[in-house]
Amino acid sequence: MPPHCDSLDGPVVTAARKALDGKDVAQILPYVAEDGEPEVREAFALTVKARTLGPEAQEVADRWFFETVVRVHRTGEGAPFTGLKPAGLSVGPVIPAAARALDTGSADELSRLLCEIVREQVEERHRRAMALKEHAAEGVAAARAHVEASLSLQVWAHHLYKQAIVVPHTPTRRS
Repeated sequence: MPPHCDSLDGPVVTAARKALDGKDVAQILPYVAEDGEPEVREAFALTVKARTLGPEAQEVADRWFFETVVRVHRTGEGAPFTGLKPAGLSVGPVIPAAARALDTGSADELSRLLCEIVREQVEERHRRAMALKEHAAEGVAAARAHVEASLSLQVWAHHLYKQAIVVPHTPTRRS
């Protein structure tokens, strides 16, 4: 997954900052699974106390809190925590388009973007398989390359299809 939920400018850390600034733990709780809530509440309480000890203590406490909430968030997704990523990393075009869709209430841009990407990938993978098919009779290595490209297209398409029809287990979970 591209940097997003584990980056310093991602939605989890942004919500954590709001929680700390407003002294309202409820701002971050939607980003963690229910079983992670006690740990986040405890970390929040300790961080709020530590923030009163000066700017350096606040900086350390905030960083620890961000790491804690991102780790708990990632655990809820079944993903490993590999540390906080810096702000400003590219997440590609899809996450911002999805965010705009949620902000504007229209999924048109996101749909167009995804359809265009899928179309380009289908055409490129198909073109490669067809080009290799022309030389498949030239020996085992050529036939193997054709089979590999053909199966790669089929498996990729199958995985894409399966992912596209997945219904989320918990509609409130974020990636």
